Amino acid sequence: MKPLSHLQIDFMGRRKFAYIVSAAMLIASIAAIVILQLNFGLDFTGGTLIEVRYGAAPSLDAIRVLLEESGFQDVSVQTFGASTEVLIRLQQAFDADVGGEVVNLLRADGDTVNLVRSEFVGSQVGDQLRDQSGLGLLVALGVVMVYVALRFQYKFAIGALLALLHDVVIVVGVFALFQLDFDLTVLAAILAVIGYSLNDTIVVYDRVREAIRTSRIDDMPQIFNEAINATLSRTLATSGTTVLVLLALLLLGGDMIENFAIALLVGIVVGTFSSIYIAAALLLPLKLSREDLIPTKKELDEEEEELP
Repeated sequence: MKPLSHLQIDFMGRRKFAYIVSAAMLIASIAAIVILQLNFGLDFTGGTLIEVRYGAAPSLDAIRVLLEESGFQDVSVQTFGASTEVLIRLQQAFDADVGGEVVNLLRADGDTVNLVRSEFVGSQVGDQLRDQSGLGLLVALGVVMVYVALRFQYKFAIGALLALLHDVVIVVGVFALFQLDFDLTVLAAILAVIGYSLNDTIVVYDRVREAIRTSRIDDMPQIFNEAINATLSRTLATSGTTVLVLLALLLLGGDMIENFAIALLVGIVVGTFSSIYIAAALLLPLKLSREDLIPTKKELDEEEEELP
């Protein structure tokens, strides 16, 4: 069996099929976002958060049914760390006494229940968080584009930006499609995906730039294939080990970080795909040429200074 570094996979020859797959995922994601919309969590919608501690592990479904029968609507119940720690989310904003009221209801069946904390987020604060989060995401993408344009060339920046938008839209689309809670932890995961995917893209871009400058042929698809295959071992090793950690978090980490792990898991898989077939492959229709990468006088002087 040949090592990965000796493989010559024709990535660019399959780019049209990859474009179709990406387009299908993007269309499905955008449709889910527009039609189903995101299921915003308490951080964005406002509401009440109550944490209680049981003497023994309770039935979450029984707690949910009891609260709904008592008049509470849109109730979310999940464990928080230990199986005896329960986190209750109510979409309505109540006064400070709601924690005691909920605890009294839960004690009605004879269970030992203690109130750990009770807090609420106003809808105005939730709207502000949502607007600022969206702005922060746009700023992050803008900074990425400027960075790539300065380090490489503006065509690389366009490819990187489209790849990152591709990753973000698909991750958000998955949450809209399956109506998973979208809260600040998921937003943090999306920002982490941007950083991870950008790092992978920079590695591929760096090798592509080096291959174009040193190659004696002008067949860009072949040059791209050689560059991507040269980084394939590193990409698979990095992505594979990260996916294993995220699977462990997803399966063993509990409900509190479940959506965080899902967002990262989807983002890293999609990001690895987009680093090749979006960020790199789009350089072909953007008509990247050897002339675009001719070193400037400043770069040549810096290279000469680095030589012993």
